Amino acid sequence: MVRLLFALTLLFLAVLTAFRPTTHRKDARPNIVLIVADDHGREAVGCYGNSVIKTPHIDRLAAEGTRFTNAFCTTASCSPSRSVLLTGLHNHANGMYGLEHREHHFSSFDTVRTLPVQLEKAGYRTARIGKFHVAPERTYHFQQVLKGGGVNDPVSIGRSPVSMADLCYSLFSESSEKPFFLYFATDDPHRSNAVSAGGSPVFKSDQANRFGNRPGGYPQVHDVFYQPFQVQVPPYLPDTRAARMELAQYYESISRLDQGVERLVALLKETGQYDNTLIVYLSDNGAPFPGSKTTLYEPGMKLPLIVKLPKPQKPGFVQDAMVSWVDLTPTLLDFAGALSDTHSQGRSFKAIVEQEKVTGWDEVYASHSLHEVTMYYPMRVLRERRYKLIFNLAHALPFPMALDLYHSFTWQDVRKTGRTQYGKRTVTAYLNRPRFELYDLQTDPDEVRNLANDPNHRATLKRMQEKLKQFQQQTKDLWVSKWEFE
Repeated sequence: MVRLLFALTLLFLAVLTAFRPTTHRKDARPNIVLIVADDHGREAVGCYGNSVIKTPHIDRLAAEGTRFTNAFCTTASCSPSRSVLLTGLHNHANGMYGLEHREHHFSSFDTVRTLPVQLEKAGYRTARIGKFHVAPERTYHFQQVLKGGGVNDPVSIGRSPVSMADLCYSLFSESSEKPFFLYFATDDPHRSNAVSAGGSPVFKSDQANRFGNRPGGYPQVHDVFYQPFQVQVPPYLPDTRAARMELAQYYESISRLDQGVERLVALLKETGQYDNTLIVYLSDNGAPFPGSKTTLYEPGMKLPLIVKLPKPQKPGFVQDAMVSWVDLTPTLLDFAGALSDTHSQGRSFKAIVEQEKVTGWDEVYASHSLHEVTMYYPMRVLRERRYKLIFNLAHALPFPMALDLYHSFTWQDVRKTGRTQYGKRTVTAYLNRPRFELYDLQTDPDEVRNLANDPNHRATLKRMQEKLKQFQQQTKDLWVSKWEFE
């Protein structure tokens, strides 16, 4: 009898929720939802051309919004990249040179004006859930940290993006005249700390809290499985059994993330918020494999970016303007009507989201300093449509490897088998890099033929070096001194 009454109560609440009228706020500015995946390379998304991986809900978001084909992070490392997303400043300018973990202890300057703080000042309710990974908290302050049943009764969401979405229900359903900004940052598809039988960190699944914690619940979420023979091996990885096994796990974590996107969108629709919500989907950096994450080669920095406008006029639009994560804070502030001409090194792309034949968006800059505190390898990059210049400021050092990448099944297999080739590069070329790398991406998209010493490209090299140096000067990059003293 108790179970019957409980079930009827849930049914009653679900019916009330289903017939909830759409709220019309006096403040008509859009809600903003920023979805930041962790280590999601664009080669593993259906709408970006992968016919194997199952990402129907991310793909649907692209079908209803705009898919950017030339979007780039500025540093392929978790904390520094997120600091750029939330400040509009390159990591060398905001102070977060590397990871925020206690043992690495990088932190942005106290004087930095961040996106959540500026949006709160502009009248937004700000909330975050999931991976934070920036510091200090007072600089990156959000009004709410969503975590379930209150301070004394927190709900552990583990690595479940679906459970994360359920915990956002209270924010969406709250009666308020103010719009909200939600920073939704998943752990997936980052490797967990678990280790497989083969000795590799795995992309762990979390079965906890599968039915959600809101009235009515949802049907159970199902894991999606892939076999190693199914996956598409990108050119920067070796086509080995080890790499395929890891890619299959990686795909599974992305499909799990996709279901979190489905749940989040469903709750926005259920609460009447979807039509007046700007949704941005992106990743902090490329896939967690050597050759992508922590490098500024294309797999590490060229990433998915999907923007679903509150009222899209051209659903399914494809935008080829070149934008980077330093442009995100000014763009979101622009949507919020709070854009300032100062405190940003990027620029708003609000006006071009659905614009045909965009001009003036033909280059991006990147700046990587460290990942782990032991991984000093600063790089500066100018990426144009055809050519790309990488300045390896510590080129005399071997390229350092993050612990999770070093212990990956893929890299350990290369070491144990004595392979000299790693994808399209040799292992030696991957670990030992010259001061300058110049690539013609039109004829060499995999960045394996360095043209920096080619007499036929001397003028291109000089032109791009001058532009890169000017970028460093304009952004007050302390490493600009390396041009003169090394």
